Amino acid sequence: MATRRFCLLLITLFCLPLVGLFAQKVTPIPAVPMDVYVIPITGAIGTPNLYILRRGLKEAIVNDVGMVILDIDTPGGRVDITLEMMEMLDRFDGITATYVNDDAISAGSFIAAATQEIYFSPRGKMGASAVIQGTGEDVAETAKQKIESYLRANIRVMTEDYPYRSDVVRAMLDADFELKIGDEVIKPAGELLTLTASEAVKEYGDPPHKLLGEGIYDSIDDLLDARLGAGNYEIRDFEISYSEEIAKWMNTIAPLLMGLGALLLFIEFKTPGFGVFGIGGLILLGIFFASHYVAGLAGNEPVFFFVLGVLLVLVELLFLPGTVVFALSGLALMIGSLLWTMVDYWPSGSEGDGMVLSPEMFAEPLVHLIFGISIALVGIFLVGRFFKDSWIERKLVLETAAGGDSRTIREVRESKLPKAGSEGIALTPLHPGGRVEIDGQRYEAHCSVGMIECGASVRVVGSSDFDLIVEEVSA
Repeated sequence: MATRRFCLLLITLFCLPLVGLFAQKVTPIPAVPMDVYVIPITGAIGTPNLYILRRGLKEAIVNDVGMVILDIDTPGGRVDITLEMMEMLDRFDGITATYVNDDAISAGSFIAAATQEIYFSPRGKMGASAVIQGTGEDVAETAKQKIESYLRANIRVMTEDYPYRSDVVRAMLDADFELKIGDEVIKPAGELLTLTASEAVKEYGDPPHKLLGEGIYDSIDDLLDARLGAGNYEIRDFEISYSEEIAKWMNTIAPLLMGLGALLLFIEFKTPGFGVFGIGGLILLGIFFASHYVAGLAGNEPVFFFVLGVLLVLVELLFLPGTVVFALSGLALMIGSLLWTMVDYWPSGSEGDGMVLSPEMFAEPLVHLIFGISIALVGIFLVGRFFKDSWIERKLVLETAAGGDSRTIREVRESKLPKAGSEGIALTPLHPGGRVEIDGQRYEAHCSVGMIECGASVRVVGSSDFDLIVEEVSA
């Protein structure tokens, strides 16, 4: 017995330091304050609010923010934009919440319902969500039923964990629906539901659950103090600039800007010197890129590749005419950069699986790109068909800057070119463009059919605005 006690004493003395060491290791580490983004959603729900939410959520994902709060005060807005914003909220893995400050009406109620938690200011109101046209008129019954059915389906998917939220939102949307919990009728059939803050946090059922809202707070700071504890959070700055509002509006006409910019650059290419067309084209394309920058839809890479594409085209035109590969590569980079700018790529966060590409990401940008290029091609055809020697060209091309009117300049230039039938040799391959030498003079030229190898004999068959048109002379 004495031996057993002695052994237990030795074991205890030996284990005490280990127990102390273990206790030291498991001592709780003070929690790091949670970063919180507050994203303002104000005014009518439209493209500007879509861009604000998109940028805010993307920044929150990249910066590993733990909670996003939508500070909502809206009378409603577009259904299509509302659905996009609801889907965006599902991309964020942290806590999503809404602070109704003071109105989340119509479309605003759907956006609020798509967040995990809903809070109210003392004067907060949420509801009256019937679908109407932008003019205030009723939507056709069949279309209305389809829209409402789709909206309710989205709400059901997003609110499965909340006992009353799906029915409450339906009561806000459907006047014929009766909202009843137990024996209490909250909203009779024949009217739309709009909840005040106190009504939204009222408890129903057994066990009791709040109808819609988690609580009523005078400010977002009070809300976070109650939700996370004072000192356990840090609100990260998220400001909406005036220039961003302008750029978001400009983004709605991005395809038009892209097409007109390309058209003006083409016209500049077809006129002597460098003037209003080139400057206008560069400005329009610059605005096209800038609108996507400020809206948070692109990084610096698209502009870099666009500039690289321009440089490759210039190499083809100025130094290595006829090689084709530089021009094709440059055009591919330029078109690809325009498409890239419009693609809405979402980051995956610190634990994401990296960039995931899907056809849906490129569908709408591809349509805009085709539309913009179509504008440019149609404009190029019209300019090539009607602009040359027209009164428009004569008015727009400055005689003093160009050394005379456009027709005179063209006639003088054409008089100095080799006449049709003149023969020479190809100094570079013509695939189809390149350089030729005729009577000791070098000229830019392109072949009318096929391609011509370097050193081949060529004959002039005509001329265009910038070069000769030649054909190969058979041996």
